[in-house]
Amino acid sequence: MRALRTATTGMAAQQMNVEVISNNIANMNTVGFKKQRAEFQDLLYQNVERMGSQSSASGTVVPTGIQIGSGVRTAAVYRIMEQGTPTLTGNPYDMTIQGKGYFQVLMPSGETAYTRAGNFEVDDQGRLVTTEGYLVQPNINIPQGSTNVTISKTGQVQVTTLGSSAAPVVVGQLQLATFYNEAGLDAQGDNLFMQSGASGAPNVSTPGDVGFGTILQNYTEASNVDAVSEITALIVAQRAYEMNSKVITTADEMLQTTSQLARG
Repeated sequence: MRALRTATTGMAAQQMNVEVISNNIANMNTVGFKKQRAEFQDLLYQNVERMGSQSSASGTVVPTGIQIGSGVRTAAVYRIMEQGTPTLTGNPYDMTIQGKGYFQVLMPSGETAYTRAGNFEVDDQGRLVTTEGYLVQPNINIPQGSTNVTISKTGQVQVTTLGSSAAPVVVGQLQLATFYNEAGLDAQGDNLFMQSGASGAPNVSTPGDVGFGTILQNYTEASNVDAVSEITALIVAQRAYEMNSKVITTADEMLQTTSQLARG
């Protein structure tokens, strides 16, 4: 019975849907996290009677035909790149990007990763790093004894040293990277993404340039997960799963009735 196989694909698809939603909910408080959504497509159809085929010798044709579907499959899980709300932290090394762009991070392998999570720190050498200790690119070194660190909207990093009455000194310039297809970036965990064939090559420039966002110091970007919409999506997925399981139960009862008739 086709209904058994069709409903099975529906249950598998909704299971995938719930897994995506659960990951969103789990990362509600993850800095810079971008929620995901599952997309589905119907499977191939079996033509019991093909539309447009000739139905008589006089040339009449079948107007609609009979097509029986095979179910559903998960076509993609896409990432929604909507910006999260800036959250005040008071940490001078925390930054959020207002608009498009990603911070660049040097991985231990020598590759460059990209992130929206601007909750940075300084290491034992005064270098600006992520929470995992990966260097932010270009390198930013905060001199020892700095009493005030200021990061402008255009990414210019200035410091005032202890006991100095002179004007702030520029110690570095942050740059951002943008991509033609942000949703095509390859998520690596630790709030990091890597370039992929789908994302295209990065375009690197100074914050505030055309097409690039600006830097906001003392803030981090909150997750763009909305609790209400996720719970609503979870309820819809659960009900769809239940309905598919009901189809399997009904098909089983029909097969049971048929077998009883055959024995009779």
